[in-house]
Amino acid sequence: MPAPPSLRPYQREAVGRVVAHFRGSDDPAVVVLPTGSGKSLVIAELARLARGRVLVLAHVRELVEQNHAKYLAYGLEADIFSAGLGRKEAARQVVFGSVQSVVRNLERFDDRDFTLLVIDECHRVALDQDASYRRVIDHLHAGNPRLKVLGLTATPYRLGQGFIYHRHHHGMVRGDDDCFFRDCVFEQPLRLMVKQGYLATPTRIDAALFKDGQEMRYDFSRLVPSSDGGLFREEELNRVVAGHRATPGIIAEVVERARERRGVMLFAATVAHAEEVLGYLPAHEAALVTGATPSAEREALIAAFKAQRLKYLVNVAVLTTGFDAPHVDLIAILRPTESVSLYQQIIGRGLRLAPGKTDCLILDYAGNPWDLYAPEVGGPRPAGDTEPVQVACPACGHANLFWGRREGELVIEHFGRRCQGLVDDASGACKTHQCDFRYRFKVCDQCGAQNDIAARRCHGCQTLLVDADDKLREALRLKDARVLRVSGMQLEATTNGRGLPRLKVTYHDEDGATLAEWFALETPAQRRAFAAVFLREHLRAPGSRWQPTTAEAVIEGERRLRAPDFVVGRQVGRHWQVREKLFDYTGRHRRAAEAG
Repeated sequence: MPAPPSLRPYQREAVGRVVAHFRGSDDPAVVVLPTGSGKSLVIAELARLARGRVLVLAHVRELVEQNHAKYLAYGLEADIFSAGLGRKEAARQVVFGSVQSVVRNLERFDDRDFTLLVIDECHRVALDQDASYRRVIDHLHAGNPRLKVLGLTATPYRLGQGFIYHRHHHGMVRGDDDCFFRDCVFEQPLRLMVKQGYLATPTRIDAALFKDGQEMRYDFSRLVPSSDGGLFREEELNRVVAGHRATPGIIAEVVERARERRGVMLFAATVAHAEEVLGYLPAHEAALVTGATPSAEREALIAAFKAQRLKYLVNVAVLTTGFDAPHVDLIAILRPTESVSLYQQIIGRGLRLAPGKTDCLILDYAGNPWDLYAPEVGGPRPAGDTEPVQVACPACGHANLFWGRREGELVIEHFGRRCQGLVDDASGACKTHQCDFRYRFKVCDQCGAQNDIAARRCHGCQTLLVDADDKLREALRLKDARVLRVSGMQLEATTNGRGLPRLKVTYHDEDGATLAEWFALETPAQRRAFAAVFLREHLRAPGSRWQPTTAEAVIEGERRLRAPDFVVGRQVGRHWQVREKLFDYTGRHRRAAEAG
């Protein structure tokens, strides 16, 4: 029997972390390894070590074949269950299968001996119980309630969901508590892989073509992903790229930059766009692969590209995973990417090592905003000008990563709600309790507990929380109440009737109506009250250590403050008092910012 392949240090550590986790827990776990880091070898080693039966799933036959081949390199035998590969075997201890084939033949996997299920590209596991992966998991789990489920991926997030796991082994919370995968037990950063020489260096250029002194590039900035899947609509993409006058020049520039390159992949926005791009590439050196390309033709074209009989391969969203051509050293991105996950998958096609290859040139003609090395923050990006920012928790000190905005080194805004840190529980046991500090919250009127701004029921007393629309509806019915749809907030340093300094905050609506409130900041007690009743809700970066001591200081830092969406005032004698301010409003009433 040949000696088993030699594992790299990080691969051995990943295997060890998985074994240690499953010795003490049945919780589903994730290993994060960048594209080209050898996930197949980690899978093979774990399958070799497993005591019971093992099922390894993937969503494309290329991955099934790759993973199976690595296991055979150990001199061991394993079955393949994949209609696409023409084999449906499930008798041996280890089975490599495609999820589509397995889910249609669950009766072939009825025995109770399966102890480990491994899912490659596990970011494809949906929360929906009826999804294919979940049906296979539930079926195997019914046979063995202690089934261990391990996922491997380079991009541990799903569009619209964020992180696919709840806890990270570095001691932080990533995804929501309802994530199927509970723990990320090992992660190898892409930057470290490049630094250690395991992957080629990505040399990224935010490319633009200049002609007659004018910049020519694709402008996808006005496109908005669809609400039903988070993807850009093909008809809208076509409106940007179809017959675009920049395309001939862009492809000419790609060809020129590729003069000393060996393998070039071009990622087009739509099929029509890809066909146009193909027409500008050198004849007999280029090919196009789309979802509609017949299987036999697709295999032949990919084989010719891998053998370097073709230099250019154009595709439309079909070669982002399960495609291994190490000689690729130039990638041209001619489409917007909806997420950092897709962006990393695309660039990962060119990061594998090959003889004579020193780097991979990335030409981005679509203005994609993603940082290749930056992780996904967790939730959808709130705006195009936001970036990952680090925010320290004032309670536990954990360095959170949220979407936000910076001015230089100063974080002036972030969109975090709760600290992601894991802290010791009351018994002093291991770190399993999420820090209770909340940056943004709504307070329960019954017990005073702080709840997430989207919560419907109090986590403390289970009371149904008062809906923002109910508050507005009640105020609108009262004769002595005034409701402002806030279109502006004005700060002013003034004095009261006795000549003492005060901060006046005036809220304006679209029709010119106003409500105002005044604050004193002379004593420490007054400043603490100002922080509690004003700064806590108005800070664009809550949790920051900004502690202004005068009205002038507040005005100077006005860029750090946000206005509420609605303000409710009540009449007291001849004056109006601000009684309620609504932030982060998502109800049925229009906000001032949405006026068109």
